[in-house]
Amino acid sequence: MVIVLTDPVKNENLCSIKKHESIGRDISHLFRSINIYLSKELEPYGIGSGQFPFFMRLMHHEGVSQESLASSLKYDRATITRSVSKLEEMGYVTRKRDPGDKRAYCVYLTDKGREMKPVLLNISSRINDVLLYGFSDEEKAMFISMMEKAAKNIASENEMKKASNE
Repeated sequence: MVIVLTDPVKNENLCSIKKHESIGRDISHLFRSINIYLSKELEPYGIGSGQFPFFMRLMHHEGVSQESLASSLKYDRATITRSVSKLEEMGYVTRKRDPGDKRAYCVYLTDKGREMKPVLLNISSRINDVLLYGFSDEEKAMFISMMEKAAKNIASENEMKKASNE
């Protein structure tokens, strides 16, 4: 089976995906390349690429529970715990008991963590510039929209499979 995308105005083939090919390979390569970039940029601060999404989320939503972090970022609780523990060891975050649920913890940036905001925003901006270099504004918007749609599609499929196994 071959999927062919056609430009309706020019009536020419834009892209074809053969059944045995996987766009997952390209997405995986992109993911690994981003992690390599982030690792090099974050190394001077003792932060790994794995902690970056948690740090960024906390900059915008400080005081959230670890459970909320896991849910919003689509990570399992063990990964959240390891990442938050690493950031806590480095002095970037602190955990406090959730006043509404004494079994849970909320995560807060420390002063040292807040000082990282301009650094992390700069890194985020630079990686976006690298990723979107040569894209028109329309292509940028379309790329982001398509990535979000693909992410929702696979998340929905995973949820359906999870529900059917329960």
